[in-house]
Amino acid sequence: MTHGMIAAPQPEAVETALEVFVSGGNAVDAAVACALVQTVVDPQMCGIAGFGNAQLYLPERGVHTTLDFHGRSPLATTPEMWEHLIEHEALDGWGFILKGRVNEFGYGAITTPRTLAALDVMLRRFGTKTIRELIEPALPYCDEGVMIRPHMSEFWNLQPTAGRDANISMVNKIPATRKIYCHDDGRVRGVGELLRNPDMGATLRRMAADGIEDFYAGETAARIVADMEANGGLISQADLATCVPEENEPLWGEYRGYRFSTNHPPGGGIMLIEMLNILENFDLAAMGHNSPEYIRVVAEAMKIATVDKDTKVGDPRFYDVPVAELISKEYAARKAEQIKRGEKCAVPRVNQGGGESKHTTQVTVTDAHGNCVTMTHTLGQPSGVVTDGLGFMYNGAMTVFDPRPGHAGSLAPGKARFTAVSPTIVFKDAAPYLVLGAPGATYITMGNLQVMLNVLDFGMSAQEAVLAPRFAATSEIIELSNRILRSAERDLRNRGYPVQRHPVSYTFAWVHAIRIVDGKWDGGADAATDGMAMEI
Repeated sequence: MTHGMIAAPQPEAVETALEVFVSGGNAVDAAVACALVQTVVDPQMCGIAGFGNAQLYLPERGVHTTLDFHGRSPLATTPEMWEHLIEHEALDGWGFILKGRVNEFGYGAITTPRTLAALDVMLRRFGTKTIRELIEPALPYCDEGVMIRPHMSEFWNLQPTAGRDANISMVNKIPATRKIYCHDDGRVRGVGELLRNPDMGATLRRMAADGIEDFYAGETAARIVADMEANGGLISQADLATCVPEENEPLWGEYRGYRFSTNHPPGGGIMLIEMLNILENFDLAAMGHNSPEYIRVVAEAMKIATVDKDTKVGDPRFYDVPVAELISKEYAARKAEQIKRGEKCAVPRVNQGGGESKHTTQVTVTDAHGNCVTMTHTLGQPSGVVTDGLGFMYNGAMTVFDPRPGHAGSLAPGKARFTAVSPTIVFKDAAPYLVLGAPGATYITMGNLQVMLNVLDFGMSAQEAVLAPRFAATSEIIELSNRILRSAERDLRNRGYPVQRHPVSYTFAWVHAIRIVDGKWDGGADAATDGMAMEI
């Protein structure tokens, strides 16, 4: 048996990872098994046709690497193909609203499905189990079903936000999708009912028998391509052939004597480094946790990093990202001086404010050998598309591309769009101290940032850090969760800040973290989900 700890938003996935540890698997095995179960039990948050980023620290092997498996626009994409369809920017800045919502739902919303390829590479290179062994725990959830939980039902039934279509469109527009998620009369399945997906089970069994190659070049691939061709989708066999994860050295930052490793653009790690560099110029602990001044200063750092992300960060294969400038201490010091002078950063947007979009999940794992894995994977936004007989839903990651040519996030064939996913490891005295990551769309970096500050500046445990009330500033509005004090809100308004209070107490990303102190783990699971943090 391997001793280890896992933190993730789904109890079924956490339990599966623990069972992998019991059978002698390492942190990589546990992470892959956890992720595969997540694709079945939380199918609007992630899927085998999704994308993401993983960071692996495996000291006994001398490995510290990131695997980038961002979804890329189909090779048939053209820069101007949606320019004439623009209605306005999404109210939360997460993409654009187009006529017919062609970028949100349906076959036109799908980027290359890269998650399964990444899991396969992780396992073959760094795991000890076979893909057949790790697919097996997911199969009963396909055949026997998984109980629909409140947060899953709530997601389906949310009213339209930020100018988008209602989420119900993700499960009721396409017959093959409706067959899985809805009753015969069209009603979406409700809390406590079983969600069965035997077609997904059949697909996974082919992967177990024939290898992941079946998904990208075999029977499954042929059915994917045929469905795309029949329904105006752009994904081709040539696109499937590109689905190989990119391995990179981590992107490094420093904060108050701690070193931390995160991911490169087009991931969100660069925002984390920039924000922490700015905040290092302030005595945050002296301000008091979530005091009005603390919120003001941190929110301004968030806004500055958001503007830089919007204007300077894209796929580095297509856009010259000024990484050295954005992560430099000198640049951060100049931005900090602006905050000290009381300047308010302007965040240019077509519209301001808006709600949170959650279509992502997280796996955080450590084991007794010192291995650490943090992986954020996602559908970006569920496309609502299921190929009849295959069971899995495709990502809808075309949503966030900028339909205006000539911008950092503009459309291009084979291009990845920016994503805030930022799985991160903090090191203390050259050893892992905090391992974390989060789902939560534009709020991912904001959630990860605050949990890091809670641990590093305020000495909180992982669970305390994750549960502490959060706020966010992804526009000129400072958004507050409902547990932020009303007195702090009044103070911010008196300073001239637009403030929006949310009705929920736990929001702005769903962070899952593990802290390591003197060789012992303490885990933090976000209360906004059914998350669990357990060790064995």
